[in-house]
Order: sequence, then C-alpha cells, then structure tokens
Amino acid sequence: MSTETLQSRFRVEDMDCASCAAKIDTAVRRMPGVTDVTISVTTGTMTVQHAGAAGLDSTIAARVTQLGYRTRPETARTAAPATAGGASCCGHDHHGHDHHAHDHRSHDHHDHKPGQDHAHGHSHGSACGHDHAHHGHDHTSHDQAAQDHSGHGHAHEAMPADKTWWQTGKGRLTLASGAALALAYGLGHLLPAYATWIFTAAMLVGLVPIARRAVMAASMGTPFSIEMLMTIAAVGAVIIGAGEEAAAVVFLFLIGELLEGIAAGKARASIRSLSALVPKTALLETNGGTREVPAETLAIGAVILVRPGDRIPADGEILSGESPIDEAPVTGESVPVRKGPGANVFAGTVNGDASLRVRVTAAAQDNTIARVIRLVEEAQERKAPTERFIDRFSRWYTPAVVVVAALVAVVPPLALGGAWGEWIYKGLAILLIGCPCALVISTPAAIAASLSAGARRGLLLKGGAVLETLGKVTAAAFDKTGTLTAGTPRVTDVIAFGRSTEETLQLAAALEAGSSHPLAKAILDKAAADGVTIPAITEGKALGGKGVSGRLDGRLLFLGSPQAVAEQGGLSAGQRDAIAALNDAGKTVSVLAIDGIAAGAIAMRDEPRPDAAEGLKVLTDAGIRTLMLTGDNRRAATAIGTQLGIEVHAELLPQDKQRIVTELKQQGLVVLKVGDGINDAPALAAADVGVAMGGGTDVALETADAAVLHGRVGDVAAMIALSKRTMRNIHQNITIALGLKAVFLVTTIIGITGLWPAILADTGATVLVTLNALRLLRVPSAPTARPAPQPSGEVAAVV
Repeated sequence: MSTETLQSRFRVEDMDCASCAAKIDTAVRRMPGVTDVTISVTTGTMTVQHAGAAGLDSTIAARVTQLGYRTRPETARTAAPATAGGASCCGHDHHGHDHHAHDHRSHDHHDHKPGQDHAHGHSHGSACGHDHAHHGHDHTSHDQAAQDHSGHGHAHEAMPADKTWWQTGKGRLTLASGAALALAYGLGHLLPAYATWIFTAAMLVGLVPIARRAVMAASMGTPFSIEMLMTIAAVGAVIIGAGEEAAAVVFLFLIGELLEGIAAGKARASIRSLSALVPKTALLETNGGTREVPAETLAIGAVILVRPGDRIPADGEILSGESPIDEAPVTGESVPVRKGPGANVFAGTVNGDASLRVRVTAAAQDNTIARVIRLVEEAQERKAPTERFIDRFSRWYTPAVVVVAALVAVVPPLALGGAWGEWIYKGLAILLIGCPCALVISTPAAIAASLSAGARRGLLLKGGAVLETLGKVTAAAFDKTGTLTAGTPRVTDVIAFGRSTEETLQLAAALEAGSSHPLAKAILDKAAADGVTIPAITEGKALGGKGVSGRLDGRLLFLGSPQAVAEQGGLSAGQRDAIAALNDAGKTVSVLAIDGIAAGAIAMRDEPRPDAAEGLKVLTDAGIRTLMLTGDNRRAATAIGTQLGIEVHAELLPQDKQRIVTELKQQGLVVLKVGDGINDAPALAAADVGVAMGGGTDVALETADAAVLHGRVGDVAAMIALSKRTMRNIHQNITIALGLKAVFLVTTIIGITGLWPAILADTGATVLVTLNALRLLRVPSAPTARPAPQPSGEVAAVV
C-alpha cells in the first residue's frame, strides 16, 4: 500500500468570500485520504495534500463543484516532507546551502571577518563573495503550475477575470432574479388575488440555486452557511405571508454576492496583471538569424534579440549591447538603469534605445515575475493571527446568531403574549443580520490587498503573520555591506603627489585595465565617468598580496598597498599622514608609484546607498531603534555608522549577530533583521522578522520572511508603514462589520427595520469592508528619495 503524499492545486471559480472558502475547506477535509487543505480566496486557488490515490484529483474537483463552485485541477506533485519551499520561518531553512562557500567569480562585498582591515592595501583576486548558485536547490517544489499555463506558471486565462459581470454565473442569476421580481410586480398589480403566489415564484428563481448549495453544504459538514440562513429566512417569510419581501430580499442577496465577486476580482486582477507584463513572443537567434517563438518555450541558455522599445520576454544576461532598462514594472524603480554586457535583466522590463542580445537564465515558469506572483499567492494562504482569531470567533458566532434568532421568534409570543407573525418576522431578520460574511472577510481582504500592493512595489511579505508583526517592530538591525552600503567600492578621493589628479587616475586605470577585481573596477568606473583616456602598458603583471605593475614610456609603474610602496622608501611623512587620515575614514587606499616614488593615491570605500541616511531617519522618527551589525573592521564600520547616524556593532561573527538579536528580544523589543539572507542566517532566524535586502533572486524570494527587491533602505520603512496601514484598515473593517450588525439588531427588535434593511446590513457591510480593503491597493509614494541609477553593467539588487 502506497504511503506517498501528493499535493494537488486547483482553480476554484466564484469563490469570493471567506465563508465560501470555509465551506469548501470543511467539505474537502472530510474526504478520505485528504490530510490538509489550504485555500486562498483572493487568488481563487486551493491546495490539497492527500494520499497518493489514482483519480482523487477529479473526485475532489467534483465534490467542490457540487457546492456550486466550478473547479478544475492544475497539477499534482509529491509534497515536500516537512517544510515545503524551505522558507517557512525567518530564513532558517536554506535548502542545504553552504553558507560559508565562496565563489571567486563573485564581486559582491559581504561583511568581513574581524580583523580584516580595508585600509591596508588589497590583493588582486582575493576578494571573495558568496556563491549564489545554490547547488542542489530543487525548484520543483515551486513549480505549482508549470503545465499548460501560458508559460507563467499560472492558469489565469480561464478565470472569470476575463469576463464582464453579466457573463458570469452569478451575474446571469442576478439578472434573472431581478427580471422575475420586476415581472412579479407588474403581474401582482394586474392580478392582486394571486400576488402572493406570483412573488413566491419570482423568489424561487433566485432561491432554488441558493437552497441547493445550502443543502449540499449541510451534507458536507457546514449546516450554518450563509445560503442556509438565507433559505430559512426566505421560506419563513413566505410562510408568514411576506412573499413580496422575501423575493426582494433574495434579489438583494444575489446583488450583494455579485458585488463581492466583482470586488474580489479586482484584488485578483492586481496580482494577475503582473503576468501580463511579460510579452507572449520572443525573437530567438537561430542559424545566424532570428525567428519569432512563443516566450513560454524559451529554454535556459537560448539567445534572444531584444529590440529598442520592446519588453524583455525572459530573465537573462546581456551578451552584447548597452541600453537603459526601465525596470519600473518589476522593481518600482522610476529611473531607467543603464546596463551592458554581463548585467542581468528581468522579464517584463522595457528595453530603451539600443538592441540587446540576451542569454536566457530562467524558464518562463521560474522568471522573476512568475516567482513574485507565486510568492504572493502562497503568502495569501498563510493566515495572520487576527485572521485566525476571526475564523475561530465566526465558528461560534453563526450558531449563536441562529439561537438568538430562534429565541427572538419564540420567547416573546410564548412568555409575553406577543404576536407570532411579528416576532417570527423579527427572528428571520436577525438571521440575515447575523450572516458572518463581512466579519470573516474583514481581515483576509485587507491582507490580500496589502500583499498585492507591496509586491507591485518590490516589497514581498510571506503571509499575513509577517505583515501583522512588521507593524509592531521596535528595533531594526541592519548589515552594513550590501545592505546599508551598495556592496561595491567606489572611488572617493584622488590625491596627486606632485602631479595632476587626472594623470594619477589615468596611470592607475592603465594598470588596472582588464582586471575584474572590485577595487580595480572602481578605478576603471571613475576613469570612465571622468572621460579619462587609458593608455596601454607593457609588462603588466600582478604581484600577489601587493598590487600590480607595468611599464609605460620607459617608466616602471606600480599600484598597490601603502605598505608595499613604503617598503621601497617611496612615501614621505606628509604622505603617510594623508593616507592615515583616509584610513581613519574607513577608506581603502591604493598608492601609485613611478620608479619607486609615490606619485599619487586613490581612496575607495563601499559608500552608503543613496537613500540609506534618509531611510534610517524615517525609522528613528517612528521611534524604532536602529543598529548596524557587521563583521567588517571597526574603523570602516564606525566611519559609515557616523555618516548614517546609526548605532554600530562591528567585527562580529554570525553567532555574535544572533546573540545581539536575542538580547534585544529579551529586552522586550520586537526585532527586525535586514541582511542578504545568506551569511546572516542565524540572526535572520533569531529575529521576529527577517528581511532579505536583494542579494540574489533565490535568496531574496525564498529564504527570509520578507524581501526588498530593489535594495532601497527606505523600503524597509515603507514595509512597516504598509503593515500599520493594513492593521488600521482591518480594525476599521471589523468595526464596520460588527457596528452595522449591532445597529440593525437593535432597530429590528424594536420594530424600526425589517427583512430588507437586514439583508442590506449584511451585503452592504460585506461590500463596504471589501471596498475599504481595496483602498490598500493604492500604495503611497515612498518615504525616501529614489537612488541614483546604477552604473552600466552593475547587477541589479534583485539578482
């Protein structure tokens, strides 16, 4: 007997509120072989873990269809044994990656071990970054919809988002019920003796499908569904002679359901519109020419041509060409980023003014946009604490409402001699008032809207629990290298000793020409920015641990550490003092010597991100304590910390960072840890919320609780602000839902309102709550300034 556990994913149409999801969840869980069910109302998806039985997918789909929701399977795959996706908490599960492995091809500057002093020269080829290749990382656990889905891993094309409201089943039923009600009013005036029967017939047009769903839900474990309450109220109204009102109430109920569906569709469309950014076709290079092929068929390693003005059809690496890339659709970056050979580009971004040849690096179902969509959809399936509480509350709330309605209908006539018709009418009205739809959807609607809004701006949050916790953060701990700083050194000072600064830069660049070392690249970028011509040298060679040398016009040139030049006796006391001052500012200094005599110096430093100071200020102004936790040497860290106005803890090992985070939590602080998601795994795991600041697609999208895709420090504050807006919205929604019910409960008992206002109280509250939640889709502008565009060829923060 097979014990294999499969995970199947389904698309469920017309599931527009949390009550719908609860009915489906209950029905499917009661099926033999099913072990777990996860449902996302906003994305219209259901994921079921079940025993590996043949044909169970179609059985599950048929059962849900019986409840009145069109359902079709998407995929079935073997479920991960314990922590699917490896991103369950704070980045502690890193898919078996070696966090200490280094790749000498990488130019990322990460935090250094204690004692590494940038200020004393550089050894070419010695800078090591982390290997982001993730050997052994199996992405099959994320391939949830890889088959027959337009190549994006998401089968959106058959969803009702493509239809106008009157083309949907709900829309047609509402129109039919409305037409029957209008006809009943006309015939009722012509044939008043038969008015009751005419209105009853009109009511049945809308009620029969509702009653059928109510009976099916009851048979599958949900007796107190909204459809059951509606059916009881409508039938009871007919029995006591309120047939006209019953028909109107059914019509109003259907209108409310239709409006729920339209609102839910808007939330779904905000996510689904991302997939529309990727073009359907691509120009594939074959046999010296190009041919147009579907973008979904592009294989990794294929070479495509991207013309000026075209959207890039796949994630890839530029092989040739240089052009500004508009990345706003993916990263929210308003300024186009100029990129050239070696730079990474993303599906859905827009090429600027030149043709590019791009090598594809990710299949369609695994490109950046597909990952973002998939991550947001999965995040919406993870409930926040508030949402879980509301779910538990609603399980008791609905039966309690039924009991209260029954008591209102029965007790006054029996105990106080009230009129049976009057009090049964009031009891039926209370049944409608008590429908829990608005209350149940108050939290998930707001969270879904926030997750979608965040994703469109490059803020990825893995579920409602993370979103809720972010608003409570009281301390934020940042890495330095690659988080607060750009992660690559830049030239800050060019000093000439008896020569011009231009000549100093020119000769230094000549020695570094062709080198891929990060410090060499900084010098070459500075020369290019200043328009300096670079002469060719002869006899160029690297001197391990010291620097590089070569000859130009008969002169022996050397560029390297101050110690190496000092050993040759080429530094005066004044020059040593100038270099020491630069070192004290946390800068790395390379000295240029001509024939053994110092001719100039170039200082470099990994500078803060353009928005770092302002982003940190937004946090401190909000009362959040900010800290820098870095493995870099104390002098370099203090220089950056002073510039940014942040508390500095330097020369830390990974376990030291974890210890500090734990100590902060013991002090009663809610701690946010921001890092690259790899070398800070212990601290990310220890924090209440771990945030990956760019650093690699796999890292940013899979290892932490949240990710800032385009590396702006200010977006950490934006993430916290989004959380606070969301919690305010949720509290407003709960107040609307319960407040309206309380008001109409009182007015119904004292005889002011009846069935019509009761159903309006329910459907109206649901629509109001949903529309209020959709306000969160409008993300306010960032609280910090946009960073300057990256230099040509520099890898963007998402990669």
